[in-house]
Amino acid sequence: MDSTNPKIFAQDLPTPEPETPCRPRQPYRFSTLCATVENPSQKDQYGSSSVPIYQTATFKGVSGQYDYTRSGNPTRSHLEHHLAKISSAAHAFAVSSGMAALDTILRMLKPGDEVIAGDDLYGGTNRILAYLRTHGGVTVHHVDTTKPDTVLPYINTEKTAMVLLESPTNPLLKIVDLARIAADIKERAPNAIIVVDNTMMSPYLQRPLEHGADIVYDSATKYLSGHHDLMAGVITCNRDDLAKQMGFIINAAGNALTPFDCFLLLRGSKTLAIRMDRQQATSMLVAQMLDRLGFKVHYPGLAGHPNRDVHERIADGYGAVLSFTTGDKALSERIVGATRLWGISVSFGCVNSLISMPCVMSHASIDPATRAARGLPEDLIRLCVGIEDPADLLDDLERALLEAGAITLTAGGDSHQRYVRTIPSEGTAISRAVQKLAFNESAGYTTECNENREWFVSAPGKVILFGEHAVVHGITAVAASVDLRCYGVTTPRHDGKVSVHFIDIDSFRQEWEVDDLPWDAVTPVRMGDFHPDALDHKLVDAITTRALSPEVLAKPSARQACIAFLYMYMIMAHGGSRPSFNFSARATLPVGAGLGSSASFSVCAATALLLLYSRIQLPAQPAPTTDGHVHVSHEGRRAIPPALAEEVNRWAFVSEKILHGNPSGVDNSVAVFGGALSYTRSGFGRKSGMIPIHGFKSLKFLLTDSRVPRNTKQLVAGVAALKEQEPEFVNGLLNAIQYISDEAQRALADPQLSRQTLLSALSALIDENHGYLVKLGVSHPSLEAIRSKTASPPYALSTKLTGAGGGGCAVTLVPDDLSESSLRELMTVLSNDGFIPYLTSVGGSGLGILSPYNQPRPLATPPETPHKGEASTGDVELLCDTFAGKTTADLSAWADSLGRWLFV
Repeated sequence: MDSTNPKIFAQDLPTPEPETPCRPRQPYRFSTLCATVENPSQKDQYGSSSVPIYQTATFKGVSGQYDYTRSGNPTRSHLEHHLAKISSAAHAFAVSSGMAALDTILRMLKPGDEVIAGDDLYGGTNRILAYLRTHGGVTVHHVDTTKPDTVLPYINTEKTAMVLLESPTNPLLKIVDLARIAADIKERAPNAIIVVDNTMMSPYLQRPLEHGADIVYDSATKYLSGHHDLMAGVITCNRDDLAKQMGFIINAAGNALTPFDCFLLLRGSKTLAIRMDRQQATSMLVAQMLDRLGFKVHYPGLAGHPNRDVHERIADGYGAVLSFTTGDKALSERIVGATRLWGISVSFGCVNSLISMPCVMSHASIDPATRAARGLPEDLIRLCVGIEDPADLLDDLERALLEAGAITLTAGGDSHQRYVRTIPSEGTAISRAVQKLAFNESAGYTTECNENREWFVSAPGKVILFGEHAVVHGITAVAASVDLRCYGVTTPRHDGKVSVHFIDIDSFRQEWEVDDLPWDAVTPVRMGDFHPDALDHKLVDAITTRALSPEVLAKPSARQACIAFLYMYMIMAHGGSRPSFNFSARATLPVGAGLGSSASFSVCAATALLLLYSRIQLPAQPAPTTDGHVHVSHEGRRAIPPALAEEVNRWAFVSEKILHGNPSGVDNSVAVFGGALSYTRSGFGRKSGMIPIHGFKSLKFLLTDSRVPRNTKQLVAGVAALKEQEPEFVNGLLNAIQYISDEAQRALADPQLSRQTLLSALSALIDENHGYLVKLGVSHPSLEAIRSKTASPPYALSTKLTGAGGGGCAVTLVPDDLSESSLRELMTVLSNDGFIPYLTSVGGSGLGILSPYNQPRPLATPPETPHKGEASTGDVELLCDTFAGKTTADLSAWADSLGRWLFV
């Protein structure tokens, strides 16, 4: 036998004397230690094979070992000896719950102490730490403990009193290097107490005291008991001084475990090893099935799990808890509700399998904003695997996924049926694989074909009618598309280069050798997967430092656009495909004026790249009109299916994160879906998502560009800082804006409301909303000057800022009875004052793609992208040549003349 096996301990459980000096016995292994409850100092007088229950409050006599069960009880002594034995500990304490264990430990803190804790902890742990921070004078630093170096800046030699760790974390299964952090803490703050919550692993799979922890606690309700028939907590340690302090607290507070619960916990712990072996073996099968279907799965046993090597160094197994995301909260709720064997419940560690959604159950006590900041997805499903037959569990989960619409049955290339993941969407989910197969079968398009043609795409700008800035804080915004658009053209190069031409940014051009890009920094998003909630900052940094020249870095607008474009280009790459092409973009929108020009650019860039990589496929041509079938032309409206639009919207939002840091999501949603919609950001307790405003009546607006540049990030950060300084004042303004948005939605969607009443109501709401934005400090003298001009006689119009404010655009509602001459006069007045007015209507089509079918112009497949002044090869006129040369006034009409456009 290998005596170095980490599961072999030299415990005080007596082993038999050797039968012969030549064959000594080895120390008992963990399973044997679990099953054998033996305390040499407490032999039962009757030799009972099961520890008796001393169900008594008091003990007779004077100066005996026990006098009062709150202070000590023989059943509890047996249990605590047994727990210390299997935990590599000198001391163990059994208390009434896992949270009682943590409370006992935290009572050793005093006002002024500092605690370093992870940012992905159990919800109850966050709750008690928040209470200590508010009422106990204790400073708590939540940091990403999966990166040991992030802990170092928070270590204070004098003040850091405790470090609270958990690995794997609950529920994202993040791995923390307990040994390294313990060593770093001991070196820099020797007096700090290192505490580890080991509930997810149990002593069978991980013993943190062996890796430098001072105190370890478990919720024994979970794996140690294993049957969910009691509440209990366990604390173990090796230091006598800590044991003395905690023993005093337990006796004084009276939270020790009752004799009957001690008996139940002793009985449950005997089967810990055999239960865990079955549970984690099944967990691996469940994780592999979900991973194979294409879900993002969090489980240390999977090869790609972050820090898996660290986990394998400090633990003896992968555990029996895993989690996964679906990309849609409603879909996750349907999956959870569709299971039968998997019980819907909080907690874990039971012989029965459980399923839950942490954000609405175990972690609901963490406010939505904090959950979002810590990267806890609202659609996350946690699975806690029991000891049922693995085949039954897999079958039940598979049936739930199928019933919820998360997967679908399809025929593979080998004619065998198999399950594939579907795209989360409203209504019936559509399988990516089926959609792709159907398109390829009808149109015969391939990735190579997509690369060898020019693609022409467009997306509208937007005007936020109500809810600017407030939308970032969870307030509903009402927005609509405008008939000013951004356009993008891709042209094949075939020379191993990729290039961009941003015509509106001083005709900026840049090209890169495809193979010279920092591909080593890329973690690709696989076909069928969604981009994670957080950006890949490693890739962003690599692009910034290795792909952009100092000249590009010196141009902020061009720099960010290049990073967004290259980020999507590289992270979408799959199957060795790295297209060589040029992407040109320009707009009839004023750039940087608060009309969503960056979002419409993001939509165009994302759509072009998705098409080139065949991540989206256009639907086949509709059947022509025949004697038996009439094809109704809708001029391309609703030709792009919702599932395709949703995929574009997700990637456009990724681009917006690069461009703006913390976008609301409303701009890209309007640019994709067009029309008018209300949008509420997730993570703030309100029903989130995007709701189209049906029956939206066409409205006329005057958009006036102040020509004053503004810093969106700075303005958003300013409101956030004001909210932190004066939360009551700002929250009052945000709630008032919510009421405005609610009233506006009702008015815009009410088909019975007269046109005159609607315009009058909107006018009043515009004035009220602007007043609140002024109080938030996001207006600008130029915007107030525009507002003053439009409100003066004879116009008397209502105007408000739109977008981030601080410059940019103002939006003015134009009533039906304003004469054409008065409107032209007002536009002249504004122009004379140095502003640029645009007359526009709102609520038009969203994303547009020039149809590849039956167009009057031939397919362009040039050898490389011609530069300005160079002649095109062959007889084919390239779109990009004419595109760059058209005036802004002529661009839209020229684009419309090229053929049939497909719109969302």
